[in-house]
Amino acid sequence: MRPALRIRLRPTTPWRTGSPHGGRDAVEPLFHSDSLFGAVSAAFGRLGGLKEWLASSAATTEPAVRLSSCFPFLEQMDFVPPPMSHWPPPHSSHVRWSSARLAPASLITAILSGEMPKEERWVVDGHTGCLLPVDRRGVAQGPFRYVTRGQAAVDRVTGGMVAPHRAAALQFAPNAGMWCVAVFQDDEAAARWTEPLKSALALLADSGFGGMRSHGFGRASAPEFESGMWPAMVLNAPATDNPAWWLLSLMTPAGDEKVDWSTGAYGVKTRGGRVESPSAWGAEKRESSMVAEGSVLACAEAPRGAAEDVAPEGFAHPVWRAGFAVAVPIPAAQGGRAA
Repeated sequence: MRPALRIRLRPTTPWRTGSPHGGRDAVEPLFHSDSLFGAVSAAFGRLGGLKEWLASSAATTEPAVRLSSCFPFLEQMDFVPPPMSHWPPPHSSHVRWSSARLAPASLITAILSGEMPKEERWVVDGHTGCLLPVDRRGVAQGPFRYVTRGQAAVDRVTGGMVAPHRAAALQFAPNAGMWCVAVFQDDEAAARWTEPLKSALALLADSGFGGMRSHGFGRASAPEFESGMWPAMVLNAPATDNPAWWLLSLMTPAGDEKVDWSTGAYGVKTRGGRVESPSAWGAEKRESSMVAEGSVLACAEAPRGAAEDVAPEGFAHPVWRAGFAVAVPIPAAQGGRAA
């Protein structure tokens, strides 16, 4: 196990976490790990520690800190993307398990231990795609709602053109927010980077995560931190001699990564985006494919992943897209598939 820091962010404004297809009319229910790494790097740039941060992370094959993606939480219930090799559970006449994009980590722990969920205790929130518990009070409210906000781009040079549009975002419940985890390479890395990382995240909570920050989106109250050991602090999967590896981050396989792509269960996401740099603000990053969160990889050792320079051709400096793996060892399922 490795030292880790769990972070809880309680949004105070809507968050625009990115679109699955690049359009303004949709938003994803999570904040991807490569975007979180970019945001933290920008914060270190403002705090004066960017050079050392990149040297300890993106510019090495064994980063001092690995960042997971940010997932919703509701009260003390942390949601995660279910491991593709173990999801959905057996067919139910009451619950459409396959519709759930996010499920409580406690339920995943039970499933990995061989327990099957009781269908009368769960329901899929059709609005958010979260699997929610049913108790004597009824069904809990989801951690967020999808909302749209009207915007208008104004030509301030001529004053003659106005382009109205609507942008999608996540509006969080008062008792909900986003959680993520920072996994340190060792105790020395934890001692060096815990406090600087806390400072960077505090700055981001004030200045905003994700898109439309200039409109006030992406704000949060002061982050909450909990130190522990990875992965026990998030999920107590049963021990196994030959585990598969469940990703809670995006991952770019390293060149020498020994993954058996003929088995396991995995999905792929295409990632793009724009550069935020004084050298050329808004330039398009090169697109790349990454293994998606929730994927389960078959490999003898924990997957490492790698960072990729996605700067436009001829750019003044590298632009790193972090694809370092944050993975949980779980029992391998029989068979596998590529999603």
